[in-house]
Formats: sequence, C-alpha cells, structure tokens
Amino acid sequence: MIARPIDGTTCVITGASSGIGKASAEQLASMGAHVVMVCRSQRKGEKAKAEVEAKSGSKSVEMMLADLASFASVRAFAEEYAKNHGSLHILLNNAGVARPLRSLTVDGFETTFQVNYLSHFLLTNLLLPILEKSAPSRIVNVSSVAHYGGHLNFDDLQMEKGYGVMRAYSQSKLALVLFTHELARKLRGTGVTANCLHPGAVATNIWGDWLGPAAFLGKVTRLFMLSPEKGAKTQVYLASSPDVEGVSGEYFEFHGRKQSSADSYNQGLAERLWDTSAKMVGLA
Repeated sequence: MIARPIDGTTCVITGASSGIGKASAEQLASMGAHVVMVCRSQRKGEKAKAEVEAKSGSKSVEMMLADLASFASVRAFAEEYAKNHGSLHILLNNAGVARPLRSLTVDGFETTFQVNYLSHFLLTNLLLPILEKSAPSRIVNVSSVAHYGGHLNFDDLQMEKGYGVMRAYSQSKLALVLFTHELARKLRGTGVTANCLHPGAVATNIWGDWLGPAAFLGKVTRLFMLSPEKGAKTQVYLASSPDVEGVSGEYFEFHGRKQSSADSYNQGLAERLWDTSAKMVGLA
C-alpha cells in the first residue's frame, strides 16, 4: 500500500484482532505508526499481532487487553495505557457487535449498546487528556449506514420492550454519530478532531453475530462484500490523510463527506445523549 508516512504517531485501535480493525492495524503499522491493538482475547490478540507484524514489516506493534462489555476493563486499559505511553495521536473506535438475541453485559446494559457505543464513549473520555496533550490528534468512530434507520428512545435505551438486532445495531450506530458531532463541538480549539464513517458492507465476523443460527448464510453473503483490507481504507484515510487535517464533526463514506441522518444533527438530542451516557458509564 502506498501511503503517506506517519512515523512517530501512536494509534490505538479497538476490535483489532480481526476484520477491519486488524486490517487497519496492518495498514497504519506499514505507514510507520506505533500501533496498539486492543483485543478481548489474549490468544487471539497475540496471534493477530504476529500476523500484523508479518504483513506490515513493522516491529512497532503492541497488543493490550480490554473487554468492551465491561466498564471496569475499559477503565483498567485506559489507566494502563496512560501509565505506559506518553502520547496518543489516533484513537480508532472500531469494535462492534450485533447480537441476534438481547443480552446484558456484566454492567447490566444491553450488549450491543454498550460494546458499540457506551464503552467507546467512556474510553474516549478517559483518553482525552493524553489526546489533547498530543495534539494535533484524531478520533475516528466507526459507525454504519444503518444509523439512518436508528432511533433513540430515552425511555427504553436498553430495548427491554421489543428487542430486534437491527433496531439495536442502528441505535448504537446513531449514538456514535451523535457522539461524534457533540465531541467535535466540545473539542473546538484543542487540536483534537473527531469524525465518523461508514466503512461499506465488509466481510467480517459481525455477520456471524448478526445472523445467529443462520450464520452459514453469511458465508454466501460475504462473497459479495468488501474485503476487510478494502473496508479499512476509509478509517485509515481519516486517521492519517493530510486531506482531512483539521476537519472535524463530519460523516464519511469512501473518503467522501456525506450528510448523516437528520436526527444526528439535533444538538439537543446529542447533548441529552452525552449527559445520559456520562451517568450510565459513571463519569462526572
């Protein structure tokens, strides 16, 4: 891959053990970044790290553990990262799930909403001091075209009334876009930018989550989807390209800015979501 070198930058990527997270790690490492792969499993994480090093030719790759289904795990990661790293230039909030059946995390929240959104909200806020210290720096949130169908019901964010996998996924991805817009407003003048994106329909493990017992259909569906390497290009572009230096609060598809959903520009909704999320994750 021919790309602009980003030597000297440090990048944290969630969900980096497979799919577009792993592909992003490979591409950013090949461009000279020090890449911290955030993985849930020690075994899978170590295997992915070795593969990223082999493909990128980089020895500046690191693996750290964090389970986004646990706020305690997210907090432990942020504390360990800040203790052992002096800078952070790129935070790529990539991890995502789609659960066919409603389930709860150890914190008592609906799994899709916590893993896709709440834990990234918490992680980003915990890492903001080091991002600001390292400015210019970038926050990249992986949303989805599914956010256009998302709706936030503050009386039932945990979807206790009529759970559906598409409803839960779309809600979490709309929350990420709202979060991005509000984050960009709050970070004006700090040198830290925040953008979000739809990576395209990518052949990743999330389709197995989505289809549940019918996961075998995903093998057929993936034949018509982007590879993880191609699907990672938009987020790598937002993380590294000089074309978007200083750009903040935007939604991208395939390197181009695009209008996100009407709801996503509702500042009152974004502010309410921020305040509600802060209470849910235990931030002052």
